[in-house]
Formats: sequence, structure tokens, C-alpha cells
Amino acid sequence: MVEIHQQKILIVDDQEDFARGIKRLIEVAFPENEVLAAFNGEQALAVLNSQQISLMVSDLQMPGMSGLELLKTALAQNDILSAVMLTAHGTVETAVDALKAGAYDFVTKPIEQENLFRVISKGLERSRLLEENRLLRAQIEQHKDRLLGQSPLMQQLKQSIGAVARTDYNVLIMGDSGTGKELVAGMVRDLSSRADKPYVTVNCTAIPENLLESELFGHVKGAFSGADHDREGLFLRADGGTILLDEIGDIPLETQAKLLRVLQEGEIRPVGSDCSKNIDVRVLASTNQDLPRRVAEKTFREDLYHRLNVLPLNLPPLKQRTGDIPLLARYFAQKACIELGLPEKNLDPAVVGHLSAQSWNGNVRELQNTMRKLAVFSTGESITMLAVDLAEGKMSADAGSDSMSSLPYKEAKQQLVDSFSRSYISDLLSRTGGNVSEAARNSDLSRVAVQKMMARFHLKSSLFKRD
Repeated sequence: MVEIHQQKILIVDDQEDFARGIKRLIEVAFPENEVLAAFNGEQALAVLNSQQISLMVSDLQMPGMSGLELLKTALAQNDILSAVMLTAHGTVETAVDALKAGAYDFVTKPIEQENLFRVISKGLERSRLLEENRLLRAQIEQHKDRLLGQSPLMQQLKQSIGAVARTDYNVLIMGDSGTGKELVAGMVRDLSSRADKPYVTVNCTAIPENLLESELFGHVKGAFSGADHDREGLFLRADGGTILLDEIGDIPLETQAKLLRVLQEGEIRPVGSDCSKNIDVRVLASTNQDLPRRVAEKTFREDLYHRLNVLPLNLPPLKQRTGDIPLLARYFAQKACIELGLPEKNLDPAVVGHLSAQSWNGNVRELQNTMRKLAVFSTGESITMLAVDLAEGKMSADAGSDSMSSLPYKEAKQQLVDSFSRSYISDLLSRTGGNVSEAARNSDLSRVAVQKMMARFHLKSSLFKRD
């Protein structure tokens, strides 16, 4: 959430009566802003150092520190300060010097109130936008680890997320499965003015078609068989905040029509009710489908598509940003080692090259799962091509012979035995969903033996549990 503090205005003039008079005028014209006064450059710098000033109105001709010297020092300390300079002479040379030094504008004496107020209003708006952009950049930097990648496509996406988050319009997030649509939606919400308000996510594919309308909009008692009490819908739960409709392309046409009413009228009607309720919800929608094609096929409403697609965000597939694969692979490998309780492992350059050459139809999610497997199948300090062969089921009698031949016989044998044992127990736990007792029965090993192997290879049953 981008929060801008109350903007303060500083008046600087060595003529104290004039400074106080201007201060009173501005306080009446801008009652929401605090207005301060200083009567020389030194006093002004003291105020600027102790408080966050958005706009300074300063005389250019002052004894001691001149207005131009004050201007240069103030801007060096505060790059979002808007400075308006006053000159009694109105000479072009003086005004140009001030503008070259970074002044936002200048006003000549005697002052015309309307002109002064107009310049102050624009100066305050400039400072507000500069501060908002600075805070937004800081928040994007804070969240950057949630959306990894330095490729041009990802840089553009991150900038788009920042721009979209500042608005309150509906957003349509489009991309293949595994590209991070839900992650992007969360970033949009976290960087928005609704960050501290409710956030509700709806997996449209996980809710049966006959229950979707009730889940979204609620129902009243007796609306249908089994409705023995009133129920609040997810839209009402998100009131004041944000709702993510994940995989929006899968909702039926009848529900599409009722969703359109919500977007048009800003109100919901629970199933079985004759009364509507006003709501204030920002809608984010995501899909991996080609909605324009669905519109052409009459399976998705065109009017709903345009209501949702106010601000589009297109997520690139991993194959279009292969330059990010080394960064992503190392990040996910480190994360997997933390999950497994293992020391951090290095990635062999051959493995990086192999990963970068893959098609990754499952995108970032597939790469993350692959790095989890490689962390499991690696026995040394580095993830090598032997781990890749094991993870891909390619281990044979001569698997890893090139790397093994450089090792002493006993060490090479032990490494292959360890790799086989790790592969066997991992596959066993994967097939049993992390159920150790079932794994012991299927392998003709005792439960204690299975647990010892799991401890030896840092395998936790929770990693294999099915969702």
C-alpha cells in the first residue's frame, strides 16, 4: 500500500510580515496542508532537516544565504521537493538561474493570489507524484524476490504491475499454467491502496458448477435443498478489498451473466433473495485460456470480457525468457535444500546448460519441481548431471561413468549405491504420498529401516504428501 504523508509547505522570506501574510493566505486556500514560515536561509534549512517538506516558496533576494543558495542545498537534500521562487525584480536572468538550479517555477512580486495558488497546487501535485513513485519503487524492490527474473520481458512485467497496482480498475491476468498468475495477482493487491483490506481468492475450477453462484454471491435460507441457513458469499467477504477469480474462463455462461451485473452495478444478489446488496470490490481475474477465441465461439460473454480486461497483464512463458532460467534454477535449488534441511548446493554448469535447453511446458512451476527432485537425488556438494539422470529415470549400468571413473572404486560404488537408495526411497514415498508405514509394507523393509534411510538422506514425509 502506498501511503503519502500530509504535505507541508514552507514559506521563506526575510520580510517577516510578508512571510506571515503569505502563510495566512496559503493556509486559507490549502486548509489540508500544514504551512510553516522561516525568515532566512539558515532557519529554512533547519526546518527542511527536521521535517518532510513537500513545497517551498522562497524569496530569491535575501541577506546572508541567498534564495539560490538555499534552493541548491534544499534540493540536494530532498529530491522530491518542489521549489517556487519569488523575485521582486522579475528579471529573466534571475528566473532562468533559479530554473536551471532545479526550481519548479517562479512567481514575481507583487504577487497575484490566483497565480500563486495555481503554481502551489501544481507543485504539490508534482511532489505527491514523485513521492508516490519513490515509495512504489521501494515496495516493488521489497517484493522483487516474489517475481524472479531480469530478462527484458520480466522487467517490463514488473513495471506494468507497479503501474496497474496504483489504480482501482479491474485487471485480467493472462498466461500459461505455471507462469505465476496467482503470484502476480498477489503483488498487484499488495502494492495497491487495498493492501490492508480483505483479499479473497476463488479457484473457479474447484467449485462445482451448481454451487458456484452460491459460493460467489451467497444464498438465503431455503433457496435450494440443503440451504438451511443464510450464507455470506465470497464477494461480500471481500467487500472493501480485492477478489481474485482464478481461471475465470471456466465459469458457466449463466454465472457469467450474474458476474457481469456485479461489475456493472456494484451489487450482488444472494441466491433466493429479492434484495441486492451494494459492495465495493476490486476484481482481479486470471486465465490460461484464449478468451478472445472463446468470445468468438460464444462460450464467453464479450461484454464480461471487456469489463474484466480493463488493464491486461500478460505473463510470458518460461521458454520466452530462457535467460532467467539460471537465476530461477539456483533460487529453487537453494529453497529445496532449505526445505530438505540440507546445506546449500552448487549447480554444475552442465546442469545449467541442460536446464536452459528444455522446453518447460509447465513453466516456472515445472522448473521448481525439477529442482526439488535434483536436490533430493544429489549426494555431494553440487548438483551434477548424475542427479539429472537419476531424476529423469535414466540411470543405467554406465550412468555417470564419465564422472565416476575419476573417483576411487569404493567411493564411486558408494556414490552409486547412495544415489540408488535415495532414488528408491524417494520414489517409494512419492507413490505412497509420504505414508511411511505403507512404504515399509510395499518395500518389505521395516518401518524403522525406512525411517533410518529417510534420516540419512534428509527426506521428510511432508515433502511427499499429496495436496
